Amino acid sequence: MEKWFDLHMHSSYSADGEFTPENLMKKCAAAGLKAVALADHNSTRGVLYAKQAAVELGLAYFPAIEIDCIHEKHNFHLLGYGIHADAVIFRKIERDVHEQEIAASDKLIELVRKMGFYFSEELVRAKAKNGVVVAEMLAEVILNDPHNNENSLLLPLRPGGARSDNPFVNFFWDFCSQGKAAYVPMRYISLAEAVYAVQKNGGVAVLAHPGANIGQNREIIESVIKAGVDGIEVYSNYHDEKTKRFYAKICIEHKKIATSGSDFHGKTKPSIYLGELEHPYAHRVYGQLVQKIKERGGEMVGCLQI
Repeated sequence: MEKWFDLHMHSSYSADGEFTPENLMKKCAAAGLKAVALADHNSTRGVLYAKQAAVELGLAYFPAIEIDCIHEKHNFHLLGYGIHADAVIFRKIERDVHEQEIAASDKLIELVRKMGFYFSEELVRAKAKNGVVVAEMLAEVILNDPHNNENSLLLPLRPGGARSDNPFVNFFWDFCSQGKAAYVPMRYISLAEAVYAVQKNGGVAVLAHPGANIGQNREIIESVIKAGVDGIEVYSNYHDEKTKRFYAKICIEHKKIATSGSDFHGKTKPSIYLGELEHPYAHRVYGQLVQKIKERGGEMVGCLQI
Protein backbone atom coordinates (compact mmCIF):
# COMPACT_ATOMS: atom_id res chain seq x y z
CA MET A 1 0.00 0.00 0.00
CA GLU A 2 1.34 3.41 -0.97
CA LYS A 3 0.55 6.90 0.33
CA TRP A 4 2.34 9.27 -2.07
CA PHE A 5 -0.68 9.81 -4.30
CA ASP A 6 -3.52 12.27 -3.47
CA LEU A 7 -5.73 13.60 -6.26
CA HIS A 8 -8.48 15.36 -4.32
CA MET A 9 -7.89 18.45 -2.19
CA HIS A 10 -9.28 21.96 -1.87
CA SER A 11 -7.73 25.39 -1.45
CA SER A 12 -9.09 28.75 -0.35
CA TYR A 13 -10.62 29.08 -3.82
CA SER A 14 -13.26 26.65 -2.56
CA ALA A 15 -15.76 28.25 -0.17
CA ASP A 16 -14.92 25.60 2.45
CA GLY A 17 -11.15 25.37 1.87
CA GLU A 18 -8.64 26.82 4.33
CA PHE A 19 -5.21 27.15 2.69
CA THR A 20 -3.97 29.06 -0.34
CA PRO A 21 -2.91 26.90 -3.30
CA GLU A 22 0.75 27.71 -2.61
CA ASN A 23 0.54 26.73 1.06
CA LEU A 24 -1.40 23.62 0.15
CA MET A 25 1.39 22.45 -2.15
CA LYS A 26 3.92 23.04 0.63
CA LYS A 27 1.81 20.88 2.92
CA CYS A 28 1.67 18.18 0.25
CA ALA A 29 5.46 18.12 -0.01
CA ALA A 30 5.84 18.07 3.78
CA ALA A 31 3.43 15.12 3.96
CA GLY A 32 5.59 13.12 1.55
CA LEU A 33 3.24 13.28 -1.40
CA LYS A 34 4.71 13.03 -4.90
CA ALA A 35 1.71 13.31 -7.25
CA VAL A 36 -1.14 15.67 -6.43
CA ALA A 37 -4.15 17.52 -7.86
CA LEU A 38 -5.87 20.63 -6.59
CA ALA A 39 -9.57 20.15 -7.42
CA ASP A 40 -11.52 23.14 -6.16
CA HIS A 41 -15.31 23.23 -6.26
CA ASN A 42 -16.43 24.39 -9.72
CA SER A 43 -13.33 26.57 -10.07
CA THR A 44 -9.92 26.48 -11.71
CA ARG A 45 -8.75 29.86 -10.40
CA GLY A 46 -6.24 28.28 -8.03
CA VAL A 47 -4.73 25.91 -10.61
CA LEU A 48 -1.97 28.21 -11.89
CA TYR A 49 -0.80 29.17 -8.40
CA ALA A 50 -0.70 25.54 -7.29
CA LYS A 51 1.09 24.56 -10.50
CA GLN A 52 3.85 27.11 -9.98
CA ALA A 53 4.36 25.99 -6.37
CA ALA A 54 4.31 22.31 -7.37
CA VAL A 55 7.05 22.88 -9.94
CA GLU A 56 9.24 24.58 -7.35
CA LEU A 57 8.67 21.74 -4.90
CA GLY A 58 9.29 18.96 -7.44
CA LEU A 59 5.76 17.56 -7.30
CA ALA A 60 3.97 15.88 -10.20
CA TYR A 61 0.83 17.96 -10.60
CA PHE A 62 -2.48 17.52 -12.42
CA PRO A 63 -4.55 20.67 -13.13
CA ALA A 64 -8.01 19.72 -11.90
CA ILE A 65 -11.54 20.71 -10.94
CA GLU A 66 -14.45 19.18 -9.01
CA ILE A 67 -17.74 19.87 -10.79
CA ASP A 68 -21.16 19.64 -9.15
CA CYS A 69 -23.52 17.81 -11.50
CA ILE A 70 -26.69 15.75 -11.51
CA HIS A 71 -27.57 12.33 -12.89
CA GLU A 72 -30.90 10.53 -12.52
CA LYS A 73 -31.96 13.03 -9.82
CA HIS A 74 -28.85 12.36 -7.75
CA ASN A 75 -26.25 15.03 -7.05
CA PHE A 76 -22.68 13.97 -7.88
CA HIS A 77 -19.21 15.47 -7.96
CA LEU A 78 -17.07 14.89 -11.03
CA LEU A 79 -13.30 15.29 -10.87
CA GLY A 80 -11.46 16.37 -14.00
CA TYR A 81 -7.70 15.71 -14.20
CA GLY A 82 -5.24 17.13 -16.71
CA ILE A 83 -7.68 19.74 -17.99
CA HIS A 84 -6.93 22.96 -19.81
CA ALA A 85 -7.86 25.05 -16.81
CA ASP A 86 -8.34 28.27 -18.76
CA ALA A 87 -11.09 26.81 -20.97
CA VAL A 88 -14.16 29.04 -21.23
CA ILE A 89 -16.51 26.29 -20.06
CA PHE A 90 -14.91 26.13 -16.63
CA ARG A 91 -15.29 29.86 -16.12
CA LYS A 92 -18.93 29.55 -17.17
CA ILE A 93 -19.54 26.71 -14.72
CA GLU A 94 -18.01 28.72 -11.87
CA ARG A 95 -20.04 31.80 -12.71
CA ASP A 96 -23.33 29.91 -12.97
CA VAL A 97 -22.83 27.99 -9.72
CA HIS A 98 -21.64 31.07 -7.83
CA GLU A 99 -24.73 33.06 -8.81
CA GLN A 100 -26.93 30.26 -7.52
CA GLU A 101 -24.92 29.91 -4.32
CA ILE A 102 -25.40 33.58 -3.52
CA ALA A 103 -29.16 33.20 -3.90
CA ALA A 104 -29.17 29.91 -1.98
CA SER A 105 -27.29 31.33 1.01
CA ASP A 106 -30.33 33.17 2.37
CA LYS A 107 -32.51 30.10 1.98
CA LEU A 108 -29.94 27.88 3.70
CA ILE A 109 -29.77 30.23 6.68
CA GLU A 110 -33.57 30.28 6.89
CA LEU A 111 -33.93 26.48 6.75
CA VAL A 112 -31.20 25.83 9.32
CA ARG A 113 -32.76 28.35 11.69
CA LYS A 114 -36.16 26.64 11.28
CA MET A 115 -34.57 23.41 12.52
CA GLY A 116 -34.14 25.07 15.90
CA PHE A 117 -30.45 25.88 15.82
CA TYR A 118 -29.31 29.19 17.32
CA PHE A 119 -26.57 31.22 15.62
CA SER A 120 -25.45 34.75 14.92
CA GLU A 121 -26.09 35.49 11.27
CA GLU A 122 -23.49 38.25 11.51
CA LEU A 123 -20.82 35.72 12.52
CA VAL A 124 -21.85 33.38 9.72
CA ARG A 125 -21.79 36.13 7.10
CA ALA A 126 -18.35 37.19 8.29
CA LYS A 127 -17.03 33.73 7.38
CA ALA A 128 -18.56 33.80 3.90
CA LYS A 129 -16.29 33.94 0.85
CA ASN A 130 -17.55 36.16 -1.96
CA GLY A 131 -20.93 36.28 -0.25
CA VAL A 132 -21.45 32.50 -0.23
CA VAL A 133 -22.60 30.82 2.98
CA VAL A 134 -22.11 27.06 3.18
CA ALA A 135 -23.32 24.55 5.75
CA GLU A 136 -19.85 24.06 7.20
CA MET A 137 -19.69 27.74 8.19
CA LEU A 138 -23.05 27.48 9.89
CA ALA A 139 -21.94 24.32 11.68
CA GLU A 140 -18.85 26.00 13.11
CA VAL A 141 -20.88 28.89 14.53
CA ILE A 142 -23.71 26.67 15.76
CA LEU A 143 -21.45 24.18 17.53
CA ASN A 144 -19.66 27.02 19.32
CA ASP A 145 -22.86 28.76 20.42
CA PRO A 146 -23.79 27.79 24.03
CA HIS A 147 -27.48 28.19 23.20
CA ASN A 148 -27.18 24.86 21.33
CA ASN A 149 -25.51 22.90 24.14
CA GLU A 150 -28.68 20.95 24.95
CA ASN A 151 -29.77 20.32 21.37
CA SER A 152 -29.91 16.55 20.99
CA LEU A 153 -29.56 16.77 17.20
CA LEU A 154 -26.00 17.95 17.68
CA LEU A 155 -24.90 15.26 20.14
CA PRO A 156 -23.43 12.98 17.43
CA LEU A 157 -21.25 15.91 16.29
CA ARG A 158 -19.94 16.72 19.77
CA PRO A 159 -16.61 15.26 21.04
CA GLY A 160 -17.04 11.54 21.52
CA GLY A 161 -20.12 11.39 19.29
CA ALA A 162 -20.50 9.03 16.35
CA ARG A 163 -20.16 11.90 13.84
CA SER A 164 -17.53 13.92 15.71
CA ASP A 165 -14.58 13.07 13.45
CA ASN A 166 -15.45 15.82 10.95
CA PRO A 167 -18.30 17.68 12.67
CA PHE A 168 -18.62 20.62 10.27
CA VAL A 169 -18.90 18.64 7.06
CA ASN A 170 -20.96 15.96 8.80
CA PHE A 171 -23.41 18.71 9.74
CA PHE A 172 -23.75 19.28 6.00
CA TRP A 173 -24.26 15.60 5.21
CA ASP A 174 -26.74 15.12 8.08
CA PHE A 175 -28.88 18.25 7.70
CA CYS A 176 -28.15 20.10 4.45
CA SER A 177 -27.36 17.51 1.79
CA GLN A 178 -29.81 16.22 -0.81
CA GLY A 179 -32.96 14.88 0.83
CA LYS A 180 -32.29 16.47 4.24
CA ALA A 181 -34.37 19.10 6.05
CA ALA A 182 -32.15 22.07 5.15
CA TYR A 183 -31.34 21.06 1.59
CA VAL A 184 -31.49 23.90 -0.95
CA PRO A 185 -31.86 22.60 -4.54
CA MET A 186 -29.45 23.89 -7.19
CA ARG A 187 -29.55 23.67 -10.98
CA TYR A 188 -26.37 21.81 -11.86
CA ILE A 189 -25.30 20.65 -15.28
CA SER A 190 -25.83 16.99 -16.08
CA LEU A 191 -23.14 14.41 -15.42
CA ALA A 192 -22.89 13.79 -19.17
CA GLU A 193 -22.29 17.52 -19.77
CA ALA A 194 -19.62 17.61 -17.06
CA VAL A 195 -17.89 14.54 -18.52
CA TYR A 196 -17.93 16.15 -21.96
CA ALA A 197 -16.50 19.43 -20.63
CA VAL A 198 -13.62 17.60 -18.95
CA GLN A 199 -12.77 15.25 -21.80
CA LYS A 200 -13.13 17.86 -24.55
CA ASN A 201 -10.60 20.00 -22.70
CA GLY A 202 -7.93 17.33 -22.36
CA GLY A 203 -8.99 15.82 -19.07
CA VAL A 204 -9.82 12.51 -17.45
CA ALA A 205 -13.31 12.38 -15.89
CA VAL A 206 -13.49 10.59 -12.53
CA LEU A 207 -16.56 10.25 -10.31
CA ALA A 208 -15.74 11.49 -6.80
CA HIS A 209 -16.56 9.50 -3.63
CA PRO A 210 -19.78 7.83 -4.93
CA GLY A 211 -20.25 5.99 -1.66
CA ALA A 212 -21.07 9.30 0.01
CA ASN A 213 -23.72 10.07 -2.61
CA ILE A 214 -25.39 6.77 -3.45
CA GLY A 215 -23.86 4.15 -1.16
CA GLN A 216 -23.33 0.86 -3.00
CA ASN A 217 -26.01 1.24 -5.65
CA ARG A 218 -25.01 -0.93 -8.60
CA GLU A 219 -27.89 0.14 -10.83
CA ILE A 220 -27.05 3.83 -10.59
CA ILE A 221 -23.28 3.38 -10.87
CA GLU A 222 -23.79 1.27 -14.00
CA SER A 223 -25.79 4.18 -15.43
CA VAL A 224 -23.01 6.60 -14.44
CA ILE A 225 -20.49 4.48 -16.31
CA LYS A 226 -22.69 4.61 -19.41
CA ALA A 227 -22.46 8.42 -19.17
CA GLY A 228 -18.79 8.08 -20.09
CA VAL A 229 -16.71 8.50 -16.94
CA ASP A 230 -13.11 7.33 -17.18
CA GLY A 231 -12.79 6.31 -13.57
CA ILE A 232 -14.08 6.25 -10.00
CA GLU A 233 -12.51 7.63 -6.84
CA VAL A 234 -12.44 4.29 -5.05
CA TYR A 235 -9.98 5.08 -2.26
CA SER A 236 -11.68 7.90 -0.36
CA ASN A 237 -12.00 8.91 3.27
CA TYR A 238 -15.76 8.58 2.81
CA HIS A 239 -15.53 4.89 1.87
CA ASP A 240 -15.24 2.08 4.37
CA GLU A 241 -13.42 -1.10 3.35
CA LYS A 242 -16.58 -2.74 2.02
CA THR A 243 -17.36 0.29 -0.14
CA LYS A 244 -13.80 0.40 -1.47
CA ARG A 245 -14.02 -3.26 -2.48
CA PHE A 246 -17.40 -2.66 -4.14
CA TYR A 247 -16.14 0.19 -6.32
CA ALA A 248 -12.77 -1.44 -6.98
CA LYS A 249 -14.66 -4.42 -8.41
CA ILE A 250 -16.80 -2.11 -10.55
CA CYS A 251 -13.63 -0.54 -11.98
CA ILE A 252 -12.17 -3.94 -12.82
CA GLU A 253 -15.38 -5.11 -14.48
CA HIS A 254 -15.67 -1.99 -16.63
CA LYS A 255 -11.96 -1.28 -17.14
CA LYS A 256 -12.14 2.08 -15.37
CA ILE A 257 -9.36 3.88 -13.49
CA ALA A 258 -9.59 3.53 -9.69
CA THR A 259 -8.20 6.74 -8.22
CA SER A 260 -7.44 7.97 -4.73
CA GLY A 261 -8.23 11.26 -2.99
CA SER A 262 -8.39 12.46 0.59
CA ASP A 263 -10.74 15.44 -0.03
CA PHE A 264 -8.55 17.52 2.27
CA HIS A 265 -9.99 20.94 3.16
CA GLY A 266 -8.22 21.94 6.36
CA LYS A 267 -10.27 22.86 9.44
CA THR A 268 -13.58 22.01 7.73
CA LYS A 269 -12.56 18.33 7.84
CA PRO A 270 -10.11 18.11 10.76
CA SER A 271 -9.70 14.32 10.73
CA ILE A 272 -8.64 14.24 7.07
CA TYR A 273 -4.91 14.60 6.44
CA LEU A 274 -2.75 14.90 3.36
CA GLY A 275 -0.65 11.81 2.73
CA GLU A 276 -2.73 9.46 4.89
CA LEU A 277 -4.77 7.63 2.27
CA GLU A 278 -3.45 4.33 0.98
CA HIS A 279 -3.71 3.07 -2.59
CA PRO A 280 -2.84 -0.56 -3.38
CA TYR A 281 -1.46 0.15 -6.86
CA ALA A 282 -0.78 3.87 -7.09
CA HIS A 283 2.00 3.59 -9.69
CA ARG A 284 -0.27 1.75 -12.13
CA VAL A 285 -3.06 4.30 -11.77
CA TYR A 286 -0.64 7.20 -12.10
CA GLY A 287 0.55 5.71 -15.38
CA GLN A 288 -3.01 5.21 -16.62
CA LEU A 289 -3.87 8.86 -15.90
CA VAL A 290 -0.75 10.19 -17.57
CA GLN A 291 -1.33 8.07 -20.67
CA LYS A 292 -4.96 9.12 -21.07
CA ILE A 293 -4.12 12.81 -20.52
CA LYS A 294 -1.44 12.56 -23.22
CA GLU A 295 -3.90 10.91 -25.61
CA ARG A 296 -6.36 13.76 -25.11
CA GLY A 297 -3.80 16.53 -25.34
CA GLY A 298 -4.30 17.55 -21.71
CA GLU A 299 -1.86 19.14 -19.30
CA MET A 300 0.25 18.14 -16.32
CA VAL A 301 3.63 19.07 -14.89
CA GLY A 302 6.38 16.90 -13.50
CA CYS A 303 6.84 13.22 -14.17
CA LEU A 304 7.50 10.34 -11.80
CA GLN A 305 9.59 7.34 -12.70
CA ILE A 306 7.22 4.40 -12.51
